[in-house]
Amino acid sequence: MIIRKGTSEDIDEVAALYDALTDYLEKHVNYPGWRKGIYPAREDAVLGINEDNLLVAVENGRIAGTVILRHEPEEAYALADWHNQLEYKDIFVIYTFALHPDFLHQGLGKKMMNFIIDYGAKMNMKALRLDVYETNTPAIQLYEEFGFEYIDTVDLGYSAYGLNWFKLYQRLL
Repeated sequence: MIIRKGTSEDIDEVAALYDALTDYLEKHVNYPGWRKGIYPAREDAVLGINEDNLLVAVENGRIAGTVILRHEPEEAYALADWHNQLEYKDIFVIYTFALHPDFLHQGLGKKMMNFIIDYGAKMNMKALRLDVYETNTPAIQLYEEFGFEYIDTVDLGYSAYGLNWFKLYQRLL
């Protein structure tokens, strides 16, 4: 597996990955509460490419996973006590950590998380932060396995989609 920065040539394939994943989630347990055409969507991939913060995991010539690493948090992050006074220029906030359904249950999520942690350290980040829907137990288990500490539970403003509470996590680097 190779993880690299996404390019404009990847947008169609990343958008197709998002659609395949949301279709899969509609037929199975939708732990993250993601919805096709709402989140994640093509616009998220375009924004990630334009901001130069979308990474793609390529396996056997296909984009198997994606993640966006930004320095901007959701507004509700300001409500939490993060136990430190870090500036967001020194933090990667993990967004849209997604795997294509064809690559689920193959250890790719763990490989990507190892990469994110190593990459964050290499880029001199002091912490990684993220939010996860409160009932997304597979993601919560992954994050906790990789040393992310639970910080707080907040409302990110997605109750119109039935997503009321999100857990905030942090991993110091």
